[in-house]
This record gives sequence, C-alpha cells and structure tokens, in this order.
Amino acid sequence: MQPLWIDGLVVAAYFTIIIYIGLRAGRGERSMESFALGDRNIPWWAVMASILAAEISAATFLGAPGEGYAMRNFTYAQLALGTIIARFIIAGVFIKPFYDFRVVSIYQYLSLRFGAQTRNASSALFLVTRALASGTRLYVAAIVIVMTYEQITGLSLDPFQQVGVYSVALLFLTGITALYTAAGGIKAVVWTDLIQATLMFGSLGFAIWTLLDRVPNGWSGVLSVLNGPKDFAILDLGINPDTGFWENVRSILESEYTIWAALIGSTFTTMATHGTDQDMVQRMLTAKNHQRSRFSLILSGLADLPLVLCFLLVGMLLWVHYQQPGKDAPFAFFIVNELPPGVRGILFAGIFATAMGSLSTALNALATSFTEDWYKTHIRPEATDTQILRAARISTVVFSLILVLIGAGTAYAKIVLHARIIPIVLGIFGYTYGSLLGVFLVGLLTRRRGSERGNLCAMLAGFVVVALLSGLHNDLWALAHPSPAAGGVLPLLWKPAWLPTIEFPWRIAFGTIVTAAVALLFKTPESQLAIAAAHLASMRDRNDREDAARVQS
Repeated sequence: MQPLWIDGLVVAAYFTIIIYIGLRAGRGERSMESFALGDRNIPWWAVMASILAAEISAATFLGAPGEGYAMRNFTYAQLALGTIIARFIIAGVFIKPFYDFRVVSIYQYLSLRFGAQTRNASSALFLVTRALASGTRLYVAAIVIVMTYEQITGLSLDPFQQVGVYSVALLFLTGITALYTAAGGIKAVVWTDLIQATLMFGSLGFAIWTLLDRVPNGWSGVLSVLNGPKDFAILDLGINPDTGFWENVRSILESEYTIWAALIGSTFTTMATHGTDQDMVQRMLTAKNHQRSRFSLILSGLADLPLVLCFLLVGMLLWVHYQQPGKDAPFAFFIVNELPPGVRGILFAGIFATAMGSLSTALNALATSFTEDWYKTHIRPEATDTQILRAARISTVVFSLILVLIGAGTAYAKIVLHARIIPIVLGIFGYTYGSLLGVFLVGLLTRRRGSERGNLCAMLAGFVVVALLSGLHNDLWALAHPSPAAGGVLPLLWKPAWLPTIEFPWRIAFGTIVTAAVALLFKTPESQLAIAAAHLASMRDRNDREDAARVQS
C-alpha cells in the first residue's frame, strides 16, 4: 500500500474547513429557535442540499454499492420512486401546519392537537429510534479507517480488537461533528451539509470514471461481463404466474426490492422519515416559508433517483472489476487498496462527509427534541433562554456519546453475523415509525378523531402487529438462545406456516395502517380542539405582525 501522508493532509484539510465553516455559521445564536431553526432564514437551495446530505449517509455511500455488487442490477433504486411520491404528499399535507403552528419540535404539534401524552410518547419513540438508526449508520463510516489501520500495521485483528479500533474511529468522527454542531446549531449543520454534499457527489462521479477506466474496453467490457438474465434489471414485479394469488402476495411481502415495495412500502417509509422525524423536518422548517420548504423537499426527491442509480452502478462496476461473490464492503476495499494517494484521500473525505452530514443533523434534532419536549416541559419549565440553549448544547454532546456506543455495538454485530448494511439501517425505523406516522396522519387529515388514550393504544397496536409480522419475537428468542443442542433447530415461539414474514420496506406501511385504524375509533375532546384553535389563532396574529414589520422596514 502506498504512503498515506498525502491522504492524511487531504482529510485534515477537509476537517479544518468543515470545523471553520461550522463554527462561523452559528455565531451570534441567542435563542433556541435560532439554534434549532436558524431563524427560519436559510435559502431553499441550501435546505435542499442539506436534505440530500442527510439522506445519503455513509451507509448509502458504501451500502448501496454493496447492493449493486451483490445483485448486479438497479432493482434497489425502485424504492426511490416511493420517496418521490411521498414528498408530494408531505409537501401538501405536513409542512404548512408545522409553519402555521410555528413549532420548533414537530411533536409540539401533537401536544396541541391531542395532548401532552401523545407528544411525550412520540418524542420518546423518535429519540430512541433515531439514536439507534444514526448509531448504526455511524459505524459504516469507520470501515475505511479500520481497513487502513489493518493495511498499515499488517495485523489481522480478532473481532474484539476490530471493535476496539471501530470505537476509537467512531469517537474521533463524532467528536469533530459534535464540536461544530453544539456550537453552531442548525446553521452550522446546513452550511456544512452543503459542502459535504458537493464533495460527496464529486467523489461519486470520480469513482464511476475511475472504475470504467479500469475495466478493459470500457463500457463494452462491462456489458460483456454483466450479461445475465437479471443484470441491469430496473423493475421487479415479484409475481410468479405459476403460483396462486396468496403465494404471490406472500412473496411480495417477503421481498425487499419489488415495484410494489417501491410504490407502497417506500412511500409510507418516506412519509414517516421525512414527515414525522424531527431530523428531516427540522431542516425543512429553516426555510423562509412553507412554499420554499416544499420546493426544496420535492427537488431533493427528484435528485434522489439518479443519485441512487449512480451508487448502484458503482457496485456493478466493482463486480466487473473483482468478480468475487460475497466480497464484504467492496467499495471501501477498492478505495483503500487501489486508489492512488491524494485521490484516495478525497474519497476518504467523501465518506466522512456523508457520515458527518447525517450525523450532525441527527445530533441537532435529538438535542432539539430533548430540549423542547422534555427539558423545557418537564425538567426545568422555568428555564431562561440562556439555560435552554446551554441544555441543547450539552445534550448534543451526550447524544454523541450514546451514538458512539451504538455504533460500536453495530460493528460487533456486523463482524460476527456478517449482516448486510442497508436492511439493518432501514429496518430499525420499521418497528416504531409506523406508529408515529399513523398518529400524525390522523391529526393532520381529520378534525375530531384521535384522543390521548386512543393514540397510545393505537401506537402500541401498530408496534405489536409489525413486531409479529416481521418475526421480531423469534429474532429476540434466537439471540437469547444462540446455541441449540448438537445441530438441532431452535423452535420458533409463534410462526404459522401461512403467515408471511414481511421485509423492511413493508413494516412502516403495516404499522401506519394499524395505528391509524385504531386511533380513528376515538374522538378528540372539545376542550383539546379549543386549545388547538386558540394557539393557531395566536400564531397567525404573530405571523401577521411580523410580516407587517418586515414590510415597514
């Protein structure tokens, strides 16, 4: 392996620039609204870049090429169709009410619409789920650091040693990100995301160009290798005409990447991640008004499809280059072992950019939700603006340490179980975000349905149904009994032969439908309707006064 000092300089320059921009962007913050929403004064194009940077995490940067490498087609990209459909729904249903009520944490809307218990349950679900999902994603960025360490030292690390190296790498990345996120708030997040998105896209294009240059005869050489019946496939109907109706339904629900998962499952998933997740919605609320917020959201969705296709193409080109089935993290291996110094450093920085882009927004959202929904409401209601802002910054650091622990645990699970990255990352949301989306939809689409008790029952019902349909109970049972006797098969707790085990794209859809169906059985009390109406009228008066002041100035 060639000397790494040039790569080290490139990466060091990247970290220096990001820290400088992050610290400078957040200067002068004096309120929680400035820390969390940037005074709602960030340009739409910067918001759009920030959404893309958060979506395309290191898990996508390395995991999506892994899917292209394993499958040698574009069927994973079908899921991007659902993300586009969902964005139009979110733009039409979700964003304007959040602006009208002037919420900082979107779970404040649930408090006004239903009551404090629904807000508390939803915020708690977000905090736990986002921490797990972001910690899982964080692990992926450390892969190249560990590979580089092994190359330099020539050591073959055992699983516990690998986890140790991962933990140090995760602590380093998270520490830098937490520094500018805690100091600069959402402004630091958005403007560093813009730089990181630019670097990420440039790295992706350079990777495609380099791989095509490495293949004999270029594109014609690629076509000569990828000539199987499913190579380059884009759509997968998931239907077998030789089987019955229920067998086809079961096959579709048990498949990850079909057109049905794209049009239905992915739509529900994106509605949850982009409409009920503080991480994503918070950056949308930094735009000047709901029209510009909608514009940035929809354009980011239209950019998703070509980006995902490019990531999958990288994986397919890697297959042509290596032609080794089962190769673990092929894109990371290629970057570490085959790129020249300097260029390799740029790709390293691209991976770190994807990790830090999604990590910084997660930390800011976790801190905002905790501060707004718990610190101001339950822990210290009498806190001053200075105390609230200090709490947000301290919680940013605390959550960063929590994510490091989760990332280290994920590294060990990956090393021992050899699990694929994408299903792990996307699957975590599926157990809880259907409950969140179901409650939000009832609140946004109806005027008088849903209540505190009804919502809690509905959210629990949604979680239980998804857990049973996805086999969570059997997975936990297997983890508790890892060694069945002498080659025996561990008995399942409950799994009827006729019942499908749904894959991760379907979990949120089922959770949403069950949650909404149960919540609709309950009626909102008149007293709660009066509270929501009074708050909305107050916020509209405030908006009118601020608009008049801006016109006069």
